[in-house]
Amino acid sequence: MLKAALGAAVVVILAALAKTRNYYIAGLVPLFPTFALIAHYIVGKGRSIDDLKTTILFGMWSIIPYFVYLATLYVMVDRLRLEASLAVAAVAWLIAASILVSVWVRLHA
Repeated sequence: MLKAALGAAVVVILAALAKTRNYYIAGLVPLFPTFALIAHYIVGKGRSIDDLKTTILFGMWSIIPYFVYLATLYVMVDRLRLEASLAVAAVAWLIAASILVSVWVRLHA
């Protein structure tokens, strides 16, 4: 229930921000580390500090696929409908995330 309430609250905040003069702040709200806090707590309680630090380091690198998503979306919104742009950007994120995971596994195997 708590997760659903948090998700709903974020959607309401995003919708409200999108209607304000500072609409661009809506791009910051999804980056609040809600799931990262949960993941880091679970890993930190269930595994070693070294494992937690590895999780944190991987999280730092995970910014790259998000940047790829944003850069792709920025370019595509001038060329395609919004829905298509979002789909292309999501696929770009999936590709970048897959590459990141593949490289990470090779380097840390």
